[in-house]
Amino acid sequence: MAYRCGDRYQMDLMPPSIEEYVSSDNPVRAYDAFVEALNFRELGIEINPDKVGNSEYEPRSMFKLLVYGYSYGVKSSRKLERECYHNLAFIWLMGGLRPDHKTIAEFRRNNKKALQKVLQQCARLCIKLDLIGGNVLFVDGTKIRANAGRHRSHDRAYYEKRLADVDSRIEQLLVECETADQSEEGTPSYVSMDKELSKAQHLKDRIKQALDAFKDDTRKEVNQTDTDCAIMHSVQGSHASYNVQSVVDEQHGLIVHAEAVHATSDVNQFARQIERANTLLGSPCKVACADAGYANTDELEKLDQQGIQVIAPSQRQALHEEESPFSKSHFTYDEETDTYICPEGQTLRYHNTHKQKGKRYYRIVDKKLCLDCKYYGQCTESKHGRNIARLRNEEVRIRLEAQYSEASSQEIYAKRKTKVEHPFGHIKRNLKTDAFHLRKEDGVQAETALLATCFNIARMITIFGVGTLIEKMAGFNMVVAGC
Repeated sequence: MAYRCGDRYQMDLMPPSIEEYVSSDNPVRAYDAFVEALNFRELGIEINPDKVGNSEYEPRSMFKLLVYGYSYGVKSSRKLERECYHNLAFIWLMGGLRPDHKTIAEFRRNNKKALQKVLQQCARLCIKLDLIGGNVLFVDGTKIRANAGRHRSHDRAYYEKRLADVDSRIEQLLVECETADQSEEGTPSYVSMDKELSKAQHLKDRIKQALDAFKDDTRKEVNQTDTDCAIMHSVQGSHASYNVQSVVDEQHGLIVHAEAVHATSDVNQFARQIERANTLLGSPCKVACADAGYANTDELEKLDQQGIQVIAPSQRQALHEEESPFSKSHFTYDEETDTYICPEGQTLRYHNTHKQKGKRYYRIVDKKLCLDCKYYGQCTESKHGRNIARLRNEEVRIRLEAQYSEASSQEIYAKRKTKVEHPFGHIKRNLKTDAFHLRKEDGVQAETALLATCFNIARMITIFGVGTLIEKMAGFNMVVAGC
């Protein structure tokens, strides 16, 4: 059988125009159409074709570069610059423009607020295209490493000591500078001392920023490189990270809202994330679903009071633990007397209330009753007798646990993994996101919105196909332009 051999020296011509570099069904055309459909005035960027002065790269082109680059795991400014020279899809997308890495990095850094709003417009586009129903919303979180080292996290005492040391060094440098002014002979270079003084002042400012972060009483350690991140535990170990929250719609698994928080736990995030998604949707969803990590009765009650059906298992339900004969559910609560009656007919009266948690504790009237009971050791092993904790909204907890156990709720909960965990898998594996590139909350929020938008565009391409999606977005673009 004959071979096909290439010849680098054979004379050939590229297509007569850049437009012919990619086929009509190439996905890059969908990304181009998406950015063209964005309302840049709403993003906070004014596009003025009559602008005078030194020329700069058009914001639309730079947005296209970032969105398309992130969609294929190319996030570094240097790698994006390289793609503009060697990748035909990038060359077509940029129309032959080749910004250098400094220009790309500066544009991304200066337009963090605009990038944060991209996901909102993407979600609204999905709503207009009937891809988001807003009836059932799923919430989940994942840990993504920050652009900071774990060893840079310290407590308040460490920073206070460093601040005192830096102040002492600055004072010493000022004295040396004054001495150098009086007698330059035999003294160190004034220029080198001036540089060291500038570095010391910069370090002092960073330490002050770290100390300011301790105003949040819940934080025990603050990272000097990125003061907004926190030490979080995951399957990859303990690292300086962000907890990325995502709200996904049931209809096509598209992301409605995404946010990076520095809270290490999901416990207090459920109501906050659902309410922000509902604000975008314009009306409350019918069902909100999450795993046991969000099972905080106070949080669940906030949504329950709005008429939203909450589907979230308690820790006991998630672990499929069977109730013992002496669990709290087998004790009868008497609302009139505010007491509990144990299975043996003994009374547990109110004892005290936990100030922080708000739990009310009930204890057996006489501990001898428990010590002499035939079930002592099974019901309790405490020498003070049986003790029961009751939540402020205990009735809500009982009702929501029963609501989760219903067949209709179980059918919805079974979809949770396939809907809300799918975007995280795509972002981490396909988009190669093991850590953020930008620092501080505004930069991380910008990247979070950008990554979520990339997932939504990929899903829309899968649902409609490139050609159909471009046609639909072109119509949406005309609607936006007419507003």
